[in-house]
Amino acid sequence: MKILTLIFLICVACYTPLLASEERGTGDLGVVVERADGSLQVIESTGNTLLGRIEGLGDLSHASAVFSRDERYAYLFGRDGGLTKVDILQRKIVARTIQSGNSIGGAISQDGTLVAVSNYEPGGVRIFNATTLAPVADIPAVYGDGKQSKVVGLVDAPGDRFIFSLWDAGEIWVAEMKNPHKPVIHKYKNVGVQPYDALITPDGRYYIAGLYGEDGLVLLDLWNPDKGPKRILGDYGKGQQKLPVYKMPHLEGWAIAGKRLFIPAVGRHQVLVVDTDTWSEVDRLDVHGQPVFVMSRPDGRHVWINFAFPNNDTIQIFDTQEMKLVKTLQPGKGVLHMEFEPRGEEVWVSVRDIDRLQVYDTESFKQVAEWPALKPSGIFLTSRAHRIGL
Repeated sequence: MKILTLIFLICVACYTPLLASEERGTGDLGVVVERADGSLQVIESTGNTLLGRIEGLGDLSHASAVFSRDERYAYLFGRDGGLTKVDILQRKIVARTIQSGNSIGGAISQDGTLVAVSNYEPGGVRIFNATTLAPVADIPAVYGDGKQSKVVGLVDAPGDRFIFSLWDAGEIWVAEMKNPHKPVIHKYKNVGVQPYDALITPDGRYYIAGLYGEDGLVLLDLWNPDKGPKRILGDYGKGQQKLPVYKMPHLEGWAIAGKRLFIPAVGRHQVLVVDTDTWSEVDRLDVHGQPVFVMSRPDGRHVWINFAFPNNDTIQIFDTQEMKLVKTLQPGKGVLHMEFEPRGEEVWVSVRDIDRLQVYDTESFKQVAEWPALKPSGIFLTSRAHRIGL
């Protein structure tokens, strides 16, 4: 009997998730948003397992996360205006504040001391102390005759700067945070109609905003900001009728491979390939549907693409050297997000409509793990803590 009891305890130890009180590093951890339940799954990518859930996080229907520089804390930006700091080792809420009526994303400063939140309602950007979530500064996005704009495309940049776009105003603002209580704001006006999202290149030099209201993108060289924004790819859709847009494309995936940038086209079943020396279009990839995320494997050899409804059961993988389709996967309805492990050997995929998390080997394209999750969406690994703009 004692032998059987010992065997049972050994088996339980092998399969029980790590307790929150046990010591461990954070480099292989991450969080998965469970959008319908206002919760997070804490995951680890060494054994591809779930460690536990954090609940009580509000409306996470369009939630994103950034991490403290020690990778222990995640900051969640909820659609209900909630900003929540969670301890992913202890799997608990540390602090939470409702800072607006409707927020759309956020960023953490280069030095890790400030968290910024971009807002739809009432608009503008609010800055908080990363340790306590105490308010530090408020930047109303006021334009024209006193109107307040929705803010999108908020990223961090070198020099403790935050950069963001004003959807309604068609402007890009750069906030210098050397004195956090008195931000210095540089405004670039008339950049284009309805900037909807943005990315910053991995070296932190170029901020690129997509335009929903017209074809093309706008680029700001942060090494030479006095030159102002420059329009690029202004003719990519000229003379073509746009298809319906069921879900806005996202630019923040850093789909850069070598000197090529891969960008989802708005209202097209295409991905644009851009030369980053000349910022001109050099190729197009015809794809399965309206692309949402175009993400490059960390080594840049492949880009993985998911799609908006009704083609959201599919992932396509393209070789960035040959510009050819190498694999089509069909994980299930509602593929919302992909996240590569830091060195790119595996990728996590959220499949909302079948309540599953899946992990794929990026060489063989075989599924290597699967776990249940409640309407999963965004996947964020702690390695993002050390990357500009994520």
